[in-house]
Amino acid sequence: MAQVTGESLKTELEVFGIQCHDDAVLDKMVEQCICSRIQAGEMVFQWVAYSSSNGLKLTTDTLEQFDHEVPVLLTPKRRPYLSAFFFKRTVTWFSLKVLNKKSKSKKNFTKEEARNRTKDIHSLSDLIKAEEEEESLLDAYSTPGKGSQKRALTTPEHPRSKRGAALLSSPSLLLSPASFSPSATPSQKYSQRGAKGEVVVSFGVVQGTRWAGRQTPGAGVQLGLLEGPEDSLCCSYKYMFQRLRDIRNVLTEKIEELGNGLKSHFNIEELAPVSLPAQDSITVVGQICCDSNGKLNAHSVLLEAGSEQGGQQVPVDLSELKEYSLFPGQVAALEGMNTTGKKLMASKLYEGVPLPFYSAEVKMEEDKEPMNVLVACGPYTPSDSLTFDPLLDLISIIVKDRPDVCLLLGPFVDSKHEQIEKAQVTETFEAIFSRCIESIVDGTKSVGCRLVFVPSQRDIHHHFIYPQPPFTLPNLSKDQAQRVTLTPDPCTLLIDGVTVGLTSTDILFHMGAEEISCGTGSDRFTRILKHMLTQRSYYPLYPPVDEVNMDYEKFQSFGQMPLTPDVLIVPSELRYFVKDVVGCVCVNPGRLTKGQVGGTYGRLLIQRSAASEGGSRVSPCLAAQVVKI
Repeated sequence: MAQVTGESLKTELEVFGIQCHDDAVLDKMVEQCICSRIQAGEMVFQWVAYSSSNGLKLTTDTLEQFDHEVPVLLTPKRRPYLSAFFFKRTVTWFSLKVLNKKSKSKKNFTKEEARNRTKDIHSLSDLIKAEEEEESLLDAYSTPGKGSQKRALTTPEHPRSKRGAALLSSPSLLLSPASFSPSATPSQKYSQRGAKGEVVVSFGVVQGTRWAGRQTPGAGVQLGLLEGPEDSLCCSYKYMFQRLRDIRNVLTEKIEELGNGLKSHFNIEELAPVSLPAQDSITVVGQICCDSNGKLNAHSVLLEAGSEQGGQQVPVDLSELKEYSLFPGQVAALEGMNTTGKKLMASKLYEGVPLPFYSAEVKMEEDKEPMNVLVACGPYTPSDSLTFDPLLDLISIIVKDRPDVCLLLGPFVDSKHEQIEKAQVTETFEAIFSRCIESIVDGTKSVGCRLVFVPSQRDIHHHFIYPQPPFTLPNLSKDQAQRVTLTPDPCTLLIDGVTVGLTSTDILFHMGAEEISCGTGSDRFTRILKHMLTQRSYYPLYPPVDEVNMDYEKFQSFGQMPLTPDVLIVPSELRYFVKDVVGCVCVNPGRLTKGQVGGTYGRLLIQRSAASEGGSRVSPCLAAQVVKI
């Protein structure tokens, strides 16, 4: 399944004569495609059918209306039944495809000529490709027989994205494209991009703000892992040895820990077993799960209790709840009736409680100058080329703005890059990564800023496990190593008394596809971020998606939030944002490249403040922006 992009949606819309130049509209459609797991063509089919019936124009408001009024069309289970509904559109598309093939055949050669030219490798490959497309198209109009489905064998079975690419670049001589790929050419779409340097999101007091570091960037900045190297994941470990019993113990401890927090915060007198019949209203605590392997919905919610409450499961009826937001793996407290012991009629939902913020043991004075922090997330190359223009541009920005700290998150050598998937790289991945990091360090030497590198599970050269150990860079010199900090994924940093939570795993995308809500009145991003903070975890979803290889014993030790961070960095394929959620400034800086075009990066202005006389907390994040590369 190819990744949906704004360009692919624009192409599909042009088939119907719909011209769309609004990036916000295209981003909204991309978000709907990703969350519903459908392709660009199918999304456009559904929109055209809906808009033509209601006489609507393509805007963000009408897309919101479409998303609310026609949600059933976007569910994967119902899509097989929609072929007749979109038959007319498909036939039109099929006709255009046939005409397009005919026009191409006139310019090159006929189909019969191609069959006769058996010695021409390119002609044969084109012919085979065309015949496969025709077979796939004909299969769409027929009922597939048992075992007749053609499907690529992949492990795990998950849609494979080709949007990203990631190789780091710096001074162009060190990162010559020919050294990585014999056919590397610059991406035309990236070089022709517009709106360079445009600010797309602002937060806080940004008017008149000077986005530059201190007079001596990086000098005197105290940066390190919050819990210290002794209690942090600092090296690789053996994985794929966990037992089901160990996973169960971790989940049970999580239910008990969060359940006790809910009980004390809401003054709940007693927690009852979930399957105990009772004629009076009871309060139970457990983990939300689904009654099958499908997606969670309002009629498939189960509550699984911990061992102290019997460890059993009970179906939950949510019809009496006016508002709720639930996802698999969430630890929640529910109040309601369970007269038979077989179903809980929930009447009240107790939301989780976030941890307190960081407070220094020694009273710290207010910083005289604010600190400038730059945040960027890979991939660092366009998807159609292994050239490193986006990263070169980012380094130029670092040299120009002179930030104090640069937080660079993976993937650096992206496993989903098309040329890496096709083995078109002529050097080892480890060598590419080492040279890229060295180039970044050398390219920013004149600035003197602190560099933080966070790995990603999409880094093909690194351990495919979560939590993920930090990179190892044995070739760095002593002077270079003083500026570089290598952290695991996830981690919590302490930068001059300000706590920053980091994870390169796309938890927003994963939870957004599984979360259900009703009547909350808040947007999806805010709900998901609040869940992360109240569940006190960088990845609270259970079971995780196939592309996340979780080690639960290490996750219990290194994947939990030790406190509520002042700033939370959560890069995602979904739209960039900056939000204040329960006092924590949450930033999705986007990715530096989005397919073949440029993406975005983030920048923050942070200043540690002394507590006010009343003892109330003041957020250290003065301002934040998301900027186009």
